[in-house]
Amino acid sequence: MELPKRLAALAACVLQGKTAADIGTDHAYLPIYLIEEGICNTVIATDLREGPYRSAEKKIREHGLTGRISLRLGDGLKPLVPGEAETVILAGLGGNTIRGILSEAPQVLSEVKRLVLQPMTDAGDLRLWLVSHGWKIADEHLVEDEGRIYVIIVAEHGHESVDNPVLLELGPRLLEKGGPLLEVYLNGFIEKYERILA
Repeated sequence: MELPKRLAALAACVLQGKTAADIGTDHAYLPIYLIEEGICNTVIATDLREGPYRSAEKKIREHGLTGRISLRLGDGLKPLVPGEAETVILAGLGGNTIRGILSEAPQVLSEVKRLVLQPMTDAGDLRLWLVSHGWKIADEHLVEDEGRIYVIIVAEHGHESVDNPVLLELGPRLLEKGGPLLEVYLNGFIEKYERILA
């Protein structure tokens, strides 16, 4: 299966050989890819809504992966048992929605080794929540897919040395790494704040 660039970039951040949980899986493209590429032995896929759940169920069955992808209907991290997933993926949601999902399941979250997060908005608020709740920003990526730039945040348990709210808004690892998309990304911030000031 060939994934869109955004999903492929998420897959590249998942811990190898461990169980991952894709929260809000939609069509289950990412879990199927993780299994078929040998990145994970098992994947948990959840969705809140019946429609996407049925779509995911159909795709998983078509790929013959019913025994290796555990599909669950439920809200956020609530369908998970503490300790059963080392990586948790939350992508395509607002940063504050992701923050709410994480804060509602502290027992599950405490045993997760890595978070792979792709907020559509409010990434700064999400980073601020992470660093104030015992997570460090282990890595960050920018990926361009169909003309839009997406931010991926990889967080792990630990102490984040950066506490400057401006740097957390922009992305401390993104600023350290640089790269060809960084200028475009930062210009987007400048334009947004110029509109607000105007």
